Amino acid sequence: MSSIPNESNDEVRLQVYLSHAGIASRRGAIDIIESGRITVNGRTIKKPGHRVSLDDEIRFDGRPINVKKKFIYLLLHKPTKYLCSNADPSGRPLAIDLIKPVISERLYNVGRLDYLTSGLLIFTNDGSFNEKMIHPRYNVEKEYTVVTKKEIPVELMEQFKSGILIDGTRYKAKDYELRGSRQVNLILEEGKNREIRNVFLSKNIFVKRVHRVRLGNLQLKGLSPGQFRFLKQTEVQNLLDIAEGKRKNPKFIKKQRRSSD
Repeated sequence: MSSIPNESNDEVRLQVYLSHAGIASRRGAIDIIESGRITVNGRTIKKPGHRVSLDDEIRFDGRPINVKKKFIYLLLHKPTKYLCSNADPSGRPLAIDLIKPVISERLYNVGRLDYLTSGLLIFTNDGSFNEKMIHPRYNVEKEYTVVTKKEIPVELMEQFKSGILIDGTRYKAKDYELRGSRQVNLILEEGKNREIRNVFLSKNIFVKRVHRVRLGNLQLKGLSPGQFRFLKQTEVQNLLDIAEGKRKNPKFIKKQRRSSD
């Protein structure tokens, strides 16, 4: 079964839907519609231009018709000072705007990176995939490189790994690896709002940089800030395998040369 093509607002004309479902050619689908043999959500539709979505219940002579949705998975190197949101009253740049010139499909960011955080960010229209990447019960790791102005106390990292309570919120890292006196790689499985920054600020340690370098076994390689690419199907499947317990998260990635934001 072929995938439904992209049209505005995630909707297509009814004859296009029927054609991609293999019912008939578009011309033949128009004849079928006009003959009153198609229902949409229980209502007979005789107008070929009627727009439908993949969430509608569409039947031909009483039999349900289904078209496979075309899922998109896109990897963006988010620069600093871009917001993970569909709109901002303050007019700040949006991460989604970096892909809009190429992608007309409505996509959503998988998790969030705060305004000043850079790095790996996935966009998709696959809700199930999104859930498996962000919910902590699926154990898909997120790895960050953190650079600070002051020396990083080992005691703080151990507290973070054990679980630390700050202003009534408990933060917990899965693991850490010091890369110098002022740099550490952190692995999180959940990632609460401004979690890393809040942990360091609780000890008056200013964070100069937070950069996400890995999600599961997917790394941010070969992309400059603002650049993006489509994920390969094997990359998507590898991430799903981690979420489903069929594959393990890798160890800490090797130290990489910093790319400019």
